[in-house]
Amino acid sequence: MSHVNAQLTPRARLRLARLIVDQGWPVATTAKMFMVASKTARKWADRYQTEGPAGMCDRSSRPHHSPTKTPTAVVRRIVRLRWRHRLGPVQIAGRLGLPASTVHAVLVRCRINRLSRIDRATGEPLRRYEHAYPGSLIHVDVTKFGNIPDGGGARYLGKQQGKLNSRHTARTRTGYTANRNVRIGTAYLHTVIDDHSRVAYAEICADEKAATAIDVLRRAVAWYAEHGVTVERVLSDNGSAYKAHAWRDTCTELGITPKKTRPYRPQTNGKIERFHRTLADGWAYARFYTTEAERRAALPTWLHTYNHHRLHTAIGNKPPISRLTNLPEHHS
Repeated sequence: MSHVNAQLTPRARLRLARLIVDQGWPVATTAKMFMVASKTARKWADRYQTEGPAGMCDRSSRPHHSPTKTPTAVVRRIVRLRWRHRLGPVQIAGRLGLPASTVHAVLVRCRINRLSRIDRATGEPLRRYEHAYPGSLIHVDVTKFGNIPDGGGARYLGKQQGKLNSRHTARTRTGYTANRNVRIGTAYLHTVIDDHSRVAYAEICADEKAATAIDVLRRAVAWYAEHGVTVERVLSDNGSAYKAHAWRDTCTELGITPKKTRPYRPQTNGKIERFHRTLADGWAYARFYTTEAERRAALPTWLHTYNHHRLHTAIGNKPPISRLTNLPEHHS
């Protein structure tokens, strides 16, 4: 791309050079016609003679040698302080005895000038990816929520009233453990999300065993198929349900390639981990529920809102369903 103040574009340079070289126009006359200096016109004519039309393209203005460039060893120290301690340019400059402007320039060049681009756990730059089309990869996982006792839980009613409601629920419905501890159960939410569109599918189940996860996968694949999406790959963590032979065999039966994340590296499955946070804020703890049944009944409506109406910042502030084409009642 030419400089914003350049008089000549590559096409204009080629016209100028051809007038001089091919048609024999005087350099001064051609330069005046194109409103450039004679020296500039001669430069492009000479380059056209030696390199042809390819020589009319822009070249990098970066110098071959930069004697005042920040040494590599200093750059490494700046990056190390940024990664390990998440320090700003001023703090790093104070430790290394450098101008803050130099430190900032290094951070920009290394693309770690914004902390939002750095992984909080490891300090490494974030490596974002997105598959090219729906169904190329789906993420699966399980998240757990404690059941809400009858009358409401401690999050909205306070610790004391929450405990009283839990004891009452355990006494009348779920029972106590062998140690007389309150037991009101856990909701195992099996979640599936498409990597490209972020369209999500979720089910509340009684456990997270392999058989349950397999049944959820079958239903999720069928649900995506109804929306015109053919699943090709599935990414899971290294939980026991996903390491079972039955899980692998089911994926083979469905024509899906199973993939695993790196051990102790949940960032690899970051899209669904982020979905779990949205799920907790938007549904699980969004408002006061008086019973667990009331909360579970609200899940389908929330999922519909998430898929069809909630704007997703990662896909251009559009709802996930907008990335699936040719669907009836697309935005209903």
